[in-house]
Amino acid sequence: MKLRLSLTAVILAGIAAAVVLAGCRATTRDISPDESVHYDETYDFSDKKQIVNDLVDSLASKSPLGRGEKRPVVIIYDVANRTSHHISTSGITDDIRSELLSRGTARFVNRVRRDTIQEELSYQYGGDVAKETRVKQGRQVGAEYMITGTLRSIRKKQPDQVRLKRRTMQYYSLTLELTDLETGLIEWSDSAEIVREAAKPFIGW
Repeated sequence: MKLRLSLTAVILAGIAAAVVLAGCRATTRDISPDESVHYDETYDFSDKKQIVNDLVDSLASKSPLGRGEKRPVVIIYDVANRTSHHISTSGITDDIRSELLSRGTARFVNRVRRDTIQEELSYQYGGDVAKETRVKQGRQVGAEYMITGTLRSIRKKQPDQVRLKRRTMQYYSLTLELTDLETGLIEWSDSAEIVREAAKPFIGW
């Protein structure tokens, strides 16, 4: 009888160990970039896609980029991060530039690669490149408009009370501006907002 109980205990322990190991095993799955996935209330790639699309739709449909005439030359600067989180805003500016280029509504000065461009020009005029193949100096195009922006956030928690879950609300706002570099006037400005609420249990994994 004792032997049978010991054998049962060993089997049950083995099953429990297998369940624990299975739960600890890492799993992966492919997610479409168009799928909205949020693990908590904080900013993620789905938010970036949403706010970029909203603002590009607004910018590309209004004057001066939405005139349907020649494509204005634009320079885009980094979005200022005024949130309490470490967020790389270069992905926002990269996506805005790529989307406006694909729509054919603007041309962009390559601000990030200015030093590299200058290095290549110096090489071409250093004596090793045939004169007839050199690009002409002093013909770079100046920007007509400048895009700048600010990302802000506000986080609110429910007051401490007796409850099973605590709710947290996170607010994000991205504001962009298009400035005429000749006049200094803001020709366009708009904001995209995201508000998300999360409910987290006080006890859990």
